[in-house]
Amino acid sequence: MHIAMLCSSAYSETGCAVASRLAQLGYIPVGALTLRSWDSGTLLRKLGQWGLRDSVGYAVAKLRPAKTSACKAIRNPHLKAALRHERGAFRNLREVGAAYKFPVVTCANQNSRRAIAQMKQWSPDLAIFTGGNILRRKLLEVPRLGVLNAHLALLPEIRGMSSPEWSLLCGVPLGVTIHFIDSGIDTGPILLRREFAGASDYESLEDLRNRMIAEGVELIAEAVCGLERGTISPVAQNDREKDNQFFVMHERLKVAASRRLEQRRLSLAGACAESVSLGGYGGGNG
Repeated sequence: MHIAMLCSSAYSETGCAVASRLAQLGYIPVGALTLRSWDSGTLLRKLGQWGLRDSVGYAVAKLRPAKTSACKAIRNPHLKAALRHERGAFRNLREVGAAYKFPVVTCANQNSRRAIAQMKQWSPDLAIFTGGNILRRKLLEVPRLGVLNAHLALLPEIRGMSSPEWSLLCGVPLGVTIHFIDSGIDTGPILLRREFAGASDYESLEDLRNRMIAEGVELIAEAVCGLERGTISPVAQNDREKDNQFFVMHERLKVAASRRLEQRRLSLAGACAESVSLGGYGGGNG
């Protein structure tokens, strides 16, 4: 299967991890199309997510000379397995491309004529989206099967931005969904939909999100394998008209979501402790 990557930047850890993980499984991308590393939209999103200090620290770590420990430059520690290679860890898509011999092309807009022409030249069966522009129909129609995305929530319940946080506040189970992108916001057909099993092991909302991103990378790989083998097929979302779209969460609501997450963690930890205690008592009488 011929796969193309669509990434927000050559320095996107998620993009690097997906490309590397697929290559590890034998699905070496035919190419990766990324936005410029200093794209204003990407920079503003990162500043909003991480703040100025963390954003600058991330950029410095990624741009350090290669002799610096690459593992220390990884922001999401749960992606280390996917990013690992014989000389340490991949820090950008160009390193992944050099290792697995596929081109990385930079564009100003993934919907531009130049970008679409490049995608048509690669002629992919499938494209994987890990960030960038809102994709338009002309680009979505280039890959034979479509464009896949990993959404950090269960669809169709939670669409849009800040999805783990909104899942917590709305009482929806945490989960990851792999779906095809269509003209709507997270309304495309679903390939995989999994509740998140690691919800009691996090240290914070950021850690939870990082763990979910790492699970999304593995689920993308699983979806690609399933599509090629014919063991999975897309299922249309059954409430496309329902307004389940959420937007970037205000900081005060994030605090509330963080409290909800802590309550969930304590509840799960208590349930586990009670289960162990009852199991030990039952075993003693066996």
